[in-house]
Amino acid sequence: MRFFAASALVLSALSAAPALADDGGIEADETRVMDAVAVLGTYLANEKFSGTKTQTLIIDVPQSLSVVTREQIAEQAFTDIGDVLRYTPGASVGQGEGHRDQITLRGQNSTADFFIDGLRDDVQYFRPLYNLDQIEILRGSNAMIFGRGGGGGVVNRVTKRPDFDGDSASLSVSADTFGEMSGSLDYNTALNETSAFRVNAFAESLNNHRDQFGGDRFAINPTFAAKLAPDTHLLLSYEFVDDDRVVDRGVPSDGSGAPLEGYDTFFFGSADQNRTTLQANIARARLDHRFSDTLSVNTTLQYADYDKVYQNIYAASYDMGANALTLDGYQDKTGRENVIFQTNLVSEFTMGGLAHTLLVGAEYADQASANSRNDNVFADTNDDQTIVALSRPLTLPDFAFSQPVRHRESDVQVLSFYAQDQIDLGQYFKLIAGVRFDRFGIDVNDIRNAARFSRTDEEISPRLGMIYKPVENVSAYASYSKSFLPRSGDQFLDLTDANSQLEPEEFDNQEIGIKWDIHPSLSLTAALFRLDRDTTERTADGEDSFVTTSQTEGFELQLGGQASDRWRVDVGYSYLDSELADGSARSQVPTHMFSVWNRYDVSSQLGLGLGVTYQDEQFASASNAVTVPDFTRVDAGIFYTLRNGTALQLNVENLLDEDYYAAAHNDNNISPGAPLNARLTIRTAF
Repeated sequence: MRFFAASALVLSALSAAPALADDGGIEADETRVMDAVAVLGTYLANEKFSGTKTQTLIIDVPQSLSVVTREQIAEQAFTDIGDVLRYTPGASVGQGEGHRDQITLRGQNSTADFFIDGLRDDVQYFRPLYNLDQIEILRGSNAMIFGRGGGGGVVNRVTKRPDFDGDSASLSVSADTFGEMSGSLDYNTALNETSAFRVNAFAESLNNHRDQFGGDRFAINPTFAAKLAPDTHLLLSYEFVDDDRVVDRGVPSDGSGAPLEGYDTFFFGSADQNRTTLQANIARARLDHRFSDTLSVNTTLQYADYDKVYQNIYAASYDMGANALTLDGYQDKTGRENVIFQTNLVSEFTMGGLAHTLLVGAEYADQASANSRNDNVFADTNDDQTIVALSRPLTLPDFAFSQPVRHRESDVQVLSFYAQDQIDLGQYFKLIAGVRFDRFGIDVNDIRNAARFSRTDEEISPRLGMIYKPVENVSAYASYSKSFLPRSGDQFLDLTDANSQLEPEEFDNQEIGIKWDIHPSLSLTAALFRLDRDTTERTADGEDSFVTTSQTEGFELQLGGQASDRWRVDVGYSYLDSELADGSARSQVPTHMFSVWNRYDVSSQLGLGLGVTYQDEQFASASNAVTVPDFTRVDAGIFYTLRNGTALQLNVENLLDEDYYAAAHNDNNISPGAPLNARLTIRTAF
C-alpha cells in the first residue's frame, strides 16, 4: 500500500512537469550525437546501450538506469565494479568473500548478473575496467532483454571498438600510497579504409591497507573490425584475464553485534594459503548488417573459458571473553565453458498511422561447469574448525585442504526467443511491450554422492511500459517487468534432488518515474518502485504454495551532467525498505545511500574534483544480529594538463580519514575501509 500511495502522489505531480521544462524543448536531432560526459541526456547507439537493444533515447526508456563513461571511470580512478557502484543509486557492494564481484541491486544479491556487450559473463571474479567505453547499470527485473536472473538489475560492460578514422595511442600509469601500481595501454590503428585494429592492455600490482594482502593481475584485449561491405561490418575480439591475489575476508564481529574494532589492518587467515587465481579467455565475433535504413540485423557468437580456484582460512566467530577465534576454511575450484549465440533483428515501420520499432531476437547458450570443494582439516582437531587465541601475529596450527565435500558437473542449455515493440501513440504517448520465452534445462552429475538429477523450466518474462511526454525533454513513465531465477541458483550449485521439483523464483518489478533533460547535457531521473521476490514452497502434505519471500520498496534520484560550462556534477540518492517474509530486514541493504561527485574546471588546464558517499547502516547477514555502521567518505581530485597534452591527476580517497567498514559477507566477514590514500596518475597520448 505504501508503494501505491506514493505512486499516486507522484502521478498527481506530473501535470506540473511541463512548467519546469523549457517550452522550446530539446530537438531530437540535437541529441543524436553521443556526448562522452553527459550520457544521461544523449542518444546512445544500438550497440552501446542494452536497455531495449534498439536505438532509443534514454528519456524514452521506462526504467531507472545509470551509464558511467570511461571518462568518469578514469577521472575518479575507479579500478573495479565495486568502486563504480558506490556512486550508483540503488546499488550496494558485498565483500564477495574477497575473491569476486558481489552486488546487491534493489535488495537482490547476486554474483552472476554481469554481462559484457550484452552477453552473459557469470563466473565469480573481479572484472577489470581497462577496456571499457562505459558501464550500464540497469535497475529492476530485466529478463525480457537479458534472460534469467537480473531480479534487481544487471551490470553490463561495454567494450571499446576499433576506430576507422585514424591512428591513436595512449598510455596511463599510476601508483598509490599503499604501494599499488598499474599501467594501461590503448592503441588503435586504421589498417586501411575498411579495416582497423585496436588493443587494450593493463597490468596491476595489488596492495592495500591490509596486512599480508597482495597480488597481481593483467589482461589484454585485441579487437579487429572490418567493413566487409558498405552495410556489413565484422567485429572480432579476444580477451585474456589473469588474476592472482590474496583472499582477505576482513574481520569478525565482536560478539555484541558490531564489527571487531582495532583490527583494521590485521589479517585473519594464512598469508601463504589464502589465495585465488583466475584465467579467463573470452572470444567473440559479431556481424552487423543493414538491409535498409529501417531494417538491420546483428549476430554474435561468444566462447568463454574460465578457470577459477580460491582457498582460504577465515574467522568463523570470535569469543571476546576468552579472546579466542574459531577458524574455518575450504578450497573451491570452478571450471566453466560458455558458448552463447545471439541474433537480433530490428525493424522500423509505420502501421495504422503509428510508428513502430520492432525487435525480434533469439539466443542459445550452452554452459558446462565443473565444481569441487575440499574442506580444510586442521591437524590439532582433525576437523575443518579449530579454536586459537587472538594474538599478534596469529598462530595457525598445521592444516590441509583435504576433505572432499562437493564434486559436481553440470550442463546448462538455454534456448530463448523474444520480441519487443516500441510504439509512438500520437504526440504525447509511447508504449513499449515485450515478451521473452526461455527454456532453461540443467543436468547435474553429483559425482561425490553418485547421484544425477535434472530440471527443465519454461518461463515467460513480460515487460510493459507506458511513457507520457508532455514536452520533448520531459517524460513520465509507468512500467512492469518480470524475471525468474531457476532453483540451480546463480552458479548452478543450489539444485538438489529435493528442490528440483519446485518452480523457479520470480521477481516482479513495478515502477513509476520521471525523466527530465534540463538541458542537452544535464538530466534528472526520479523513480518509485516495488520489487517482490516470490517462490514456491512444498507443504507437509505435498502441496505447492506460492509465497512472497521478500519485498523491496524504494525511491531513486539521479542528477548528472554539465551544470555549467565549467562545472559537472553527478548526484545519486536511494531509499530502500527491504524486508523478508518474516518481517526481518534484508541483509546488506542500506536504507539510505547518497553520493555526489563534482568536477570544476578552474581553467583549460586545471580542474578540481570533490566527492562524498554516504551509506546507511546495514545488517551483515539475514540473522540481523550484526550491524555494519553507517559512514560518510569524502574523496577529492586535482587534474592538470600540460601544454603537450600530458595529464597529471591526483585522487585522494577518504580525505578525512574516516574509520569505516566498506562491505560484508556475513556476521564474521566484514571488510574495514581503507584510510586516507592518494593515487597519482599520469596519462599521455602519442
